[in-house]
Amino acid sequence: MSTPALSAAQAAFLDLLVARQALRFGDFTLKSGRKSPYFINTGCFNQGGDLVRLGAAYADTIRRAFGEDVQVVFGPAYKGIPLALAAAQAYEGLVGRSTGWTYDRKEAKDHGDGGLFVGAPLAAGTRVVVVDDVLTAGTALRETLAKLKPVGVQVLGAVVAVDRQEKGKGDRTAIEEITAELGTTVAPIITIRAAVAHLSASARISGADAARIAAHLDQAAG
Repeated sequence: MSTPALSAAQAAFLDLLVARQALRFGDFTLKSGRKSPYFINTGCFNQGGDLVRLGAAYADTIRRAFGEDVQVVFGPAYKGIPLALAAAQAYEGLVGRSTGWTYDRKEAKDHGDGGLFVGAPLAAGTRVVVVDDVLTAGTALRETLAKLKPVGVQVLGAVVAVDRQEKGKGDRTAIEEITAELGTTVAPIITIRAAVAHLSASARISGADAARIAAHLDQAAG
């Protein structure tokens, strides 16, 4: 089966994953105790220039998954804050109109300007997309939705960096489980299968590693 072409923003994001060694191949033990032939560490994106490409990749995914009417990009504290800023700036350039960005405080502030949120004002009906780095158990997304629900905003969905395409608690992938449980679309910038296919096609990953990862994913999905 042919691999769908990546968008320019997806390809640039994949290049960044490799350049910063945020995507590595080998033998890893994940926090869950599971073994994996690849590892994703978005903490490797720590240079100013990285935000430009990250923002472009998130904005591209937001537009493809949720259209051009998003009003606010929301980033859960703390990792989501720079992502929301970068994504909102890039999305604004794509759609040609102002786009807000907002993040939450870990604890509501009861002095000064007060409140639980910082950034663009949120109101009932505001069209919001949440951005975060990864989705494993979905805890951060659940907490974010719980905070946003009382405001009455319209959460269109969420964007994460990479879909690991591995099982969650049951037979479905973690993203499929969260989507079904919360009724919220979660769109990845890129899936691990697409990443491996394109790296293999350009000889940036060995055929043996590509086959091992494919076998791992087939077993995880089976």
